[in-house]
Amino acid sequence: MFFDRTCRATGLLPGLSAAWTAGGILYAALRRLDDWRGVSTWLEGLDFLLDRSEGHTISEVQYWGHGEYGCAWVEEDKLDITCLAPGHPVHARLVALKARLAPDALWWFRTCGTFGTQAGHDFARAWTRFLGCRAAGHTYAIHFLQSGLRVLAPDAEPTWSVDEGYAPNLPMPTGKPSSVLAPRTITCLNGSVR
Repeated sequence: MFFDRTCRATGLLPGLSAAWTAGGILYAALRRLDDWRGVSTWLEGLDFLLDRSEGHTISEVQYWGHGEYGCAWVEEDKLDITCLAPGHPVHARLVALKARLAPDALWWFRTCGTFGTQAGHDFARAWTRFLGCRAAGHTYAIHFLQSGLRVLAPDAEPTWSVDEGYAPNLPMPTGKPSSVLAPRTITCLNGSVR
């Protein structure tokens, strides 16, 4: 697991990086993670995965951070479909990671809205086909509750509505807030995808 370490405290409130650090400590104590690290760019995160997995097969990757429809962020560094093209700075690292993924591997974006709207469908489809593994992502804005958890296999098409979690009138393009009544809701304490 790796997370955005740049989301720091503002005033008296701790930033989300503190929560993600606490989550890493908890998940490691529960033996849900082999390793975890805070990163400030996608390159740094992918290098961590490559360094940590040398000589091993990767069965699951989780990224905890910010997202919006069709992408995920590490601070101002955006991961989207364009990253899958040769010549993009992260492309070669993604190709190297692909070679280390187990046949049943999962990449889980624990980010707001990454699989929401048509942009999320397009991203999920492109990501799973490029890496040849399943991917999970959310269609809602997530917090303790994480709604709209969707999983896509590399040879499948998204089956969830492009409107699931869509919030056109909110100021941030991340989706409706998660709730117990929203579809496919888990908590941040859930460590596996069904």
